[in-house]
Amino acid sequence: MDGVPSKTPRREPIFDAPPVVVALAVLLVVLYALFDWARPQVQDLIIRDFAFVPGRLTVSIWPARAIDLFIRANSDPAALEQVRAMRDVHALGHGPKLWTLLSYAFLHGAWSHVLLNTVWLLAFGPPVARRFGATGFLLFFGVTAIAAALTHWALAPMDFMPLIGASGADSGLMGAATRFMFQPGVPLGPHPPRREIETIPAASLRAVLTEPRARVFLVVWFGTNFLFGAFARQLGLSEMPVAWVAHLGGFVAGILVFPLFDRSRAQRAV
Repeated sequence: MDGVPSKTPRREPIFDAPPVVVALAVLLVVLYALFDWARPQVQDLIIRDFAFVPGRLTVSIWPARAIDLFIRANSDPAALEQVRAMRDVHALGHGPKLWTLLSYAFLHGAWSHVLLNTVWLLAFGPPVARRFGATGFLLFFGVTAIAAALTHWALAPMDFMPLIGASGADSGLMGAATRFMFQPGVPLGPHPPRREIETIPAASLRAVLTEPRARVFLVVWFGTNFLFGAFARQLGLSEMPVAWVAHLGGFVAGILVFPLFDRSRAQRAV
């Protein structure tokens, strides 16, 4: 009847993400589609010039490490394999290619790889983007991607296997989310109110480690990341090594640099 207000509950959208998150997800998929469409020779050039290679950065800074590797290659089969890998990625005489500390995050090795990273981006990106704004979100994505690459480099400085994928930056988004999504009284449903997301007080580092829901998330995340990262090939989950250490670097960076990007007017804690 006319004049009777509807009691039908408001339906939440199934897909609700800020435009910057959607645009970034689309960009990752489009870039991989173009890469997958390209000829093998072009793919090799893209990987060589835009993937992050820890050993290339190392020998550019410390050339003596390359000389030592050549000397050991005469008697050490493992060192010989490293020399061959170094040759394949043109690590000598081409500089550190510092841009690869970021560009690697926009490359992927398979459709399953890019789609999985896109799913995680769409899951954890929206609440972080709403707190940081579009520019802050993109800067944060870049900073955590670089932190992930540097962590991988620190633990494997003479690795000449190219590092690709947005999972390090995605891990940074997960780390950022732990600073506010597990605060007492905050709903964990799929569509928490936007206003609530933007005004949730940020938790201190101590609170992140002591709040039960956040602590459970941390234990599960670190445990599964180690299990499915360090043993992915043994478990038949991946044909290539998984840079799980880079994931840890991105996650920890996301937690630590969160206050520098949080534009929320809520009470902030360091």
